[in-house]
Amino acid sequence: MTTATITADDLIRRYAADTAYVAEKDKDQATDIGTLADQLGTAARNFSLAGIDGHEDVRTASAFLHEAHLSTDDNERTVFLRKADKLLAPVVQEMTQEFRGMVGD
Repeated sequence: MTTATITADDLIRRYAADTAYVAEKDKDQATDIGTLADQLGTAARNFSLAGIDGHEDVRTASAFLHEAHLSTDDNERTVFLRKADKLLAPVVQEMTQEFRGMVGD
């Protein structure tokens, strides 16, 4: 059984807009994995301050993306990207909608 490869570009495409909104960086959406990791860290803090459950997973995903950004080994990088995606996929959109509702957007 083969698994589809997840790339940094895939994660940026999936999560950059929501992450930038919550990180208050709407005008500066991430275009690279390092920036996405940084913005996810800020978003996790903002989710936590807002009392939105799941912020721990966002913080952990941020750490995985930071490790992926620093990795020089392709296999290791892919593992970190996959771990981050597994944490983010079920929560980011719903958490962002909840955050938007709290701030009145």
